[in-house]
Amino acid sequence: MRIIKYLLITAGIISMSLGIIGIFLPLLPTTPLLLLAAALFARSSRRLHQWLLNHKVFGTYIRSFMEDRVIPVRVKIYAISLMWTSIILSAIIVDKLLVRCILAVTAICVTIHILSYKSHKPPKQ
Repeated sequence: MRIIKYLLITAGIISMSLGIIGIFLPLLPTTPLLLLAAALFARSSRRLHQWLLNHKVFGTYIRSFMEDRVIPVRVKIYAISLMWTSIILSAIIVDKLLVRCILAVTAICVTIHILSYKSHKPPKQ
């Protein structure tokens, strides 16, 4: 059982790391990777799970999504803006029409997916 616990912790750390990288690289899905990390930590390390849920940047976002399937408006705008900026820059760099079309279709599908979730404005503090 101890080996499984450490494998789950390792997988959680890898998932969290990739999720953080995904903030800057739109082809890596940040939300699913951070949710996976939370699930893996929940099964292996109460301390890491609590740390992630109480994290200054990711905590509220992950809890909102896990409890209510909600993505804050600010996060939607940030994610879609960053993704489209990266996709457009990539399309400018790439010289192949097929690749540009794949990038555009991917961006459209991801945008639709993100917008399909409920939104809420965070409470004023």
